[in-house]
Amino acid sequence: MTTVNYDVVMSVVSIRFSNDSTYERLRTSARSQKVAVSALAERLIAEGLRSDAHLQVIFRPGPGGRRPVLIGGPEVADVVGAVVRGDVPVEDRRRRAGELLGIEEALVDAAIAYYADFTEEIDDLLEARRQAAEAAEAAWRRQQALLTR
Repeated sequence: MTTVNYDVVMSVVSIRFSNDSTYERLRTSARSQKVAVSALAERLIAEGLRSDAHLQVIFRPGPGGRRPVLIGGPEVADVVGAVVRGDVPVEDRRRRAGELLGIEEALVDAAIAYYADFTEEIDDLLEARRQAAEAAEAAWRRQQALLTR
């Protein structure tokens, strides 16, 4: 007989809904997404807290999962990618990113503020995009090589 010992540290909170329809919508949404009610509630609370701290940021689903998006604008990672490590002088990057993306500098600032709080998350998104682009280019090159046979 094998015994497995492990410790799981989790904070537990009981939530009372003042409106039954809110709880029912949560349950229905969790069921349609095939996730536990508690997992969906945790994600929505975490995203809500981030949006409260960063008023121009909301979250949207996508092929790579949920991601932070500027209200009325691009993904935060798009803006950060246009600002960070660019070949434009640092003092011109905000203006240039706004021009390239067709957004006001205030939205560029909102993306930078979010990036300052969640740097690793955005860096991971940018790295995943870089890897996907490299894989797509490698596949294209293989296809082109076949066409020249």
